Amino acid sequence: MPTRDTAGKRARTQIFLASTLYGGATLAAALDTGRFPAADRRVLLVANNAAIPETTPGMDAAPGFAPLRARFDQVVSWNETIRPFHPGGWSPRADDAPLWERHLRLLWGLGDDDIELVVESLQVNPAQAVVRIFQDAPIEVYADGLMSYGPTRDKLDPLVGTRVRRLLHLDLVPGLKPLLLTEFGVGARTVAGDAFLKVLGELAEATGALDVPEGAALLLGQYLSALNILTPEEEENLHVRMLRGAVRRGHRTVVFKPHPSAPARWSEMLEREAEALGAELTVLDTPVLAEVVYQRARPALVVGCFSTALLTASTFYGLPTARVGTELLLERLAPYQNSNRVPVTIVDALVPDVADRGTPRPMPVERLNGLLTAVGYAMQHELHPELRPAAERFLAAHLNERTRRYFKRRRLTALALPGAIPSHLSFIPRNPAVRRVARRARAVQRRIKKGATSR
Repeated sequence: MPTRDTAGKRARTQIFLASTLYGGATLAAALDTGRFPAADRRVLLVANNAAIPETTPGMDAAPGFAPLRARFDQVVSWNETIRPFHPGGWSPRADDAPLWERHLRLLWGLGDDDIELVVESLQVNPAQAVVRIFQDAPIEVYADGLMSYGPTRDKLDPLVGTRVRRLLHLDLVPGLKPLLLTEFGVGARTVAGDAFLKVLGELAEATGALDVPEGAALLLGQYLSALNILTPEEEENLHVRMLRGAVRRGHRTVVFKPHPSAPARWSEMLEREAEALGAELTVLDTPVLAEVVYQRARPALVVGCFSTALLTASTFYGLPTARVGTELLLERLAPYQNSNRVPVTIVDALVPDVADRGTPRPMPVERLNGLLTAVGYAMQHELHPELRPAAERFLAAHLNERTRRYFKRRRLTALALPGAIPSHLSFIPRNPAVRRVARRARAVQRRIKKGATSR
């Protein structure tokens, strides 16, 4: 392909990195609404981040991919490009990055094109690897979930962060402001919800027949034990709680959509439980988006833990939703900086528990913005020191039995924030004399430990 246009200018190639159909649909909606400038060529770079990619089909092999494929001039596989390395664990050494760029320009026929990168999850591989290889390319980031409302997971290299031009995200919680990448002054733009729904409709049409009953309760399985957040037994019990909660709400027809990588025995346990409860359970083995099920079967209730699909169900489809297990996860997530904390917090604050009999009101978006500012500061205070006053105001005014679950007392104490210790002792963290004594005591302890280990 020529790398110069008729005026002799270098051609522009945009490379879009995606690993999920949901992310691909987000990109397609952004393209359809002109969120990206014109380009001479658009390349979709597909990464399969499954633990064992050889046994789990990537997004380009999933039902419904064809409509997404039509929006790009070329589709290439990142897994094939870097084989035998795994996309989630490989990045080039700094000295090798120029060699890799020359290799990829030859392999993908990029010539001397000007490259623009559009990636997800910039703080981890494979996005980190791609942006390191194309060191001069401007970057745009798109978010395909709730993590965009939280702080950047790790401190980014300024040579990467300063290249980011903007963040594109779905307006999953209208009125909620993303915090991701704001330490670099990156502005956020929304992807139109109606365009996103149109793309999802195309995916649903291309998926083929789904053997699921209409109007059933839909249970969304996640694979949290793979992230070492829950044990396999605890996750099985989580799914059973979803089923029991749906049945208690009067739903006798239930569909379970397991995570593609989850063990098959989890479905077997649910089937036994459904039989005991007198419910009709359908296990959806086809690897389709939950949103495709929303379009095809219009569930009467969607139950999950902290899946982004809970918010797409309520925001874009107007479906009733319920959550299970968020309180346990808020307690278990470690360290406090774990990036899953923000999605769990949002779902816990907005989605009613499946065991709730009434219709509890979700947290107002103004209060939620304040909550996530405080949580974001507590997670990454070094990246966002400017958020401290707002975090202090929120904690001083709204820390109560309902909101305390979102904070760890130890974390509040370490940052000397309101709520760290009982109010009648609140002067202590800010008392200079007490803090000097504490520093001296820690220094003495370190010397004692050092002397003990040297013997």
